[in-house]
Amino acid sequence: MKTLGYYNGEIGELEELRVPMLDRACYFGDGVYDAAYSRNHKVYALREHIDRFYNSMALLNIHLDMHPDDLETLIRDLVKKVDADEQFVYFQASRGTGLRSHAVTAPMNANLWIMLKPCPIRDTYKKANLLAVEDKRFLYCNAKTLNLIPTVLYSTEAENGGYDEAVLHRNGRVTECAHSNISILKDGVLRTAPADEYILAGIGRAHLMRKCRSFGIPVVEEPFTLSEMMEADEIIVTSAGSLCIAAGTVDGKTVGGKAPELLRRLQDSLMDDYFRATEKD
Repeated sequence: MKTLGYYNGEIGELEELRVPMLDRACYFGDGVYDAAYSRNHKVYALREHIDRFYNSMALLNIHLDMHPDDLETLIRDLVKKVDADEQFVYFQASRGTGLRSHAVTAPMNANLWIMLKPCPIRDTYKKANLLAVEDKRFLYCNAKTLNLIPTVLYSTEAENGGYDEAVLHRNGRVTECAHSNISILKDGVLRTAPADEYILAGIGRAHLMRKCRSFGIPVVEEPFTLSEMMEADEIIVTSAGSLCIAAGTVDGKTVGGKAPELLRRLQDSLMDDYFRATEKD
């Protein structure tokens, strides 16, 4: 198969599969999702993504009648059905199916969607150009919900302006990017926003933090400001598909570039982890 779509047990090409209009994802965005990447038909950090997926469902009281182990097995099997060696692996759970009503008065079983398409991870050595915008989103940022209109608006603004990503802030406090986490290196210390209700704690962020600790680089989870970010030795963007990308500019101003050897060491090691975990048998 060139692509793959899965909906509650039905499988087909993405362009051919259909879902019911009464799925609550269609009119409320009432659901959660997660995403990963695979190489050589091996999904990188899949269990971590699945654990976060179930945590997001728990935060919103969404019930999926499938054990995490079974979902992991299902995704690994589906990845093998797609021809491409490198794939974007997307899965979501909507709260369920029913006539439109804001209030959910009876238990519902979630609908499971899985979508696979050919797609490599981004070039971790190509610097990104960022745009700083005020973070005006609602709370529950720590749940990876389908309510992505703010993200769509920020991403559209960034792309129309020639930027790769938008970095968000609340009253000067940097939170995260539109669809990535952001951290800074300063004087040999990694600083990243705490995993509170203002950010979605990314898997890529966790990998970067673990890598820093393994190298003896102190990791501090505390807020930092826009001005502190602009003065950082390096600004690092992380996500499932952006393992460790440094910012080259913010609002057109050159940033970072002051700890290239440390940055490259982290990039090389994280890329090595990715290649080793996804190498052919």
